[in-house]
Parts: sequence; structure tokens; C-alpha cells
Amino acid sequence: MSKRCLFCYEEITLSTNWSSFFTSPTETYLCRTCRSQLIEIEGETCDICSRSLEKLDPQYVINKRCLDCVRWEQDDEWKGYLLKNKSLYEYNDFLKEIISQYKFRGDYILAKIFSNRIQQKLPPDALLVPIPLSSERQFERGFNQSEALIFEAGHSPIHLLERTHTEKQSKKSRHDRIHIPQVFQMKEGKDVANKDILLIDDIYTTGSTLRHAAKILMQSGAKSVSSLTLARS
Repeated sequence: MSKRCLFCYEEITLSTNWSSFFTSPTETYLCRTCRSQLIEIEGETCDICSRSLEKLDPQYVINKRCLDCVRWEQDDEWKGYLLKNKSLYEYNDFLKEIISQYKFRGDYILAKIFSNRIQQKLPPDALLVPIPLSSERQFERGFNQSEALIFEAGHSPIHLLERTHTEKQSKKSRHDRIHIPQVFQMKEGKDVANKDILLIDDIYTTGSTLRHAAKILMQSGAKSVSSLTLARS
């Protein structure tokens, strides 16, 4: 039985060579054409948010950090909470369409596309915490896209946070995202003292959502909070 690409449904053709007879094949969920459109973030990146520094005007780069992260770390209210974000891919038109179909049109199976890369990037001992949705948003979508990424990578999510602010972040301006009040709170009875935590989300845009989550966790005693996202927009 032939396999088909999870996104375009074309038949997947696997290349065969001598090395393939001696190694276990990596599960493939995209055809070669679709795989070629997922652009991994490489080269010199911001040492906090993974933004490509090579594609930024030099005036927006300060000591190996993008200007956005410099500003976050100069703000006494937010500095030091999010240790580092690792984003896997550039947020190009192709990935934008995949995430839209996955997140907003409920195509859960697309989470499998990213399972191998996420698995490769997970630290051994961190708690994997999905960014929570509001109950309204979870009902609309039928699943939490961040939680699904953890499951498909072969791990169990740890639910430490709940959302208290329900407005859609995607509809807000950059200024409004940064200046909204705290949107999360700790779930009752959860202990994060001296734990390393890895937040999982789909897109890093301004970093506001991840920093809100990191702030609550660090103030609750976490040892460190980092994040892993599919894309850096």
C-alpha cells in the first residue's frame, strides 16, 4: 500500500540506496515537493528567540539579539523569564497554510508532519507544557494544537497553566499583544519548584504569549523556562 502526503495527497516516493538497507527509515509524512517548502531556520539567529539575524537590517541587531528581544530584556516587568525559544521553521506561505489547515480547520493528523523534528529537539528532562487554549477556543477547534504536537512526538503533555484571558491574540496588533494583562494562571495544586520547563506552541510572533506563561511559571518557582515552536514569524 503506497503512502500519500498528508498535505497535498500526492503519492510519496521513497528513494532507495545502499545505506537504506542498513538503517531504519525515518517516517515520512510529506512528499518531496512539500518537504522542500519547509525551510529550517539556519545560520546566525537571535540567541533568545531564534529569529534569523542574517535577514534583519543590521540596525535591528544588537549583540547577537534582535531588537525585539533587547527591548523585552530591558523591561523590568519581563526580563529574565523566558530563557530561550527554539523555532524550527521559517513562517513562509507554505507553513502558514499548513498551520492554518491544522489549527483552524481541525486537520489534527498534520501534527504528524512535525513529530520527528520535535522529537529531535526535546531536552531529556524538561517538563513539556503546552500553551493552553481558552475553553471556548478548545471547543471550536476540538483539540489543543500545542498539546497534539507533544502527543505526536511520543510524549505526554504536562498541564500546568490555564488561560484567564480569552480574546484571540491573532486579531491584536503587536502593541496590544505586548501590553495585555496576564493571560495565564497556575492550575491549582501544581508544583514546579526547581523544574526545567519547555513550553510548546505553534508560532512565535511577538513572544508575548510565551513570556506571559514563563513569568507565571518562574514566579511559581520553576528553575528555567524555555520554549519550542514550529515557526518564527
